[in-house]
Amino acid sequence: MGRLLKKKDPVKKKTQKPDNSAEMGTTNGGDGSSTAKIAPVIKKPPLVVKPKPATGVEDNFIRKSIQFLREVKTELKKVTWPSRKQTIGSTMVVIILVMIISLFLGTVDFGLSSLVRIVLP
Repeated sequence: MGRLLKKKDPVKKKTQKPDNSAEMGTTNGGDGSSTAKIAPVIKKPPLVVKPKPATGVEDNFIRKSIQFLREVKTELKKVTWPSRKQTIGSTMVVIILVMIISLFLGTVDFGLSSLVRIVLP
């Protein structure tokens, strides 16, 4: 089974006293107790993202378009193109199959429409 994750309590994290008392400026009293000074939590401001100038957008678009066309040219060089004879043969196979399927569907359509006319006078 999966491990259950426990959520850490953010309040506990802020109020815990550090173990390293020498760095935090603690003083030991004569009775053995220690008093710790807790430094205040400093929150950092959120990062501000500066918008890019509008003039670079068009230049960037043109550079990306040119790079894309270069990559297309490189990829098209890698393609193994069929010969003229193979292209004509494949085209004829497709045309013949389309004609056979259309004749079959036309015959089925004509038969079903005739059956409907007979059943529904």
